[in-house]
Amino acid sequence: MKLYTSIGPNPHVVRMYMAERDITLPTQDVDIVKGENLGEPYLSVNPAAQSPALELDDGTIITEIWPICEYLDETHTGDSLFGANPEERAQTRRWTRWVDLNVLEPMTNGFRFSEGLAMFKDRTRCLPDAAPGLKARAQDKLKFLDGQLASRAYVAGDSFSFADIMLFCFLAFGNQVGQPLNPAFQHLTAWFEKVGARPSASV
Repeated sequence: MKLYTSIGPNPHVVRMYMAERDITLPTQDVDIVKGENLGEPYLSVNPAAQSPALELDDGTIITEIWPICEYLDETHTGDSLFGANPEERAQTRRWTRWVDLNVLEPMTNGFRFSEGLAMFKDRTRCLPDAAPGLKARAQDKLKFLDGQLASRAYVAGDSFSFADIMLFCFLAFGNQVGQPLNPAFQHLTAWFEKVGARPSASV
């Protein structure tokens, strides 16, 4: 297998997940700043021009960070980061989906439509007027999550899971691109510092 990777929060999620599970794969860097993802040979790997992508031994391609990580979780021995039973897996998927829709999507589009506009304006439809509202929506949902974390240790429950990896990598990205974590969210800040102290967070 081979992992196509690049800068950005999405590849960071996969790398952090792999580090947590002690999975090592050959990698190939894709320079998305220079637009290597927008032309061949990468478009033959992922016609959606997104990074990362996982190439299996038979040449099959898996894209999107959640399916990539869940595939690796199911095909490697060791403790799962999606849950040890149906209930745990359901809660992990529930909160991963919530984080993705309510925080990650508005946060990243808020970046693409503002600070990242120079890079993305010719790559995808950008709506600069929507950027402030998208960023505000992400903050509203983080405030809600801060309240949730008052009564549990991690995003999906009492155990560290893939949902924590997803949220951490994008909040770390937000800190770099003008959407810093609000220190008033005390429970979320404590969680962020705890997850950031894990060795896998720095990959």
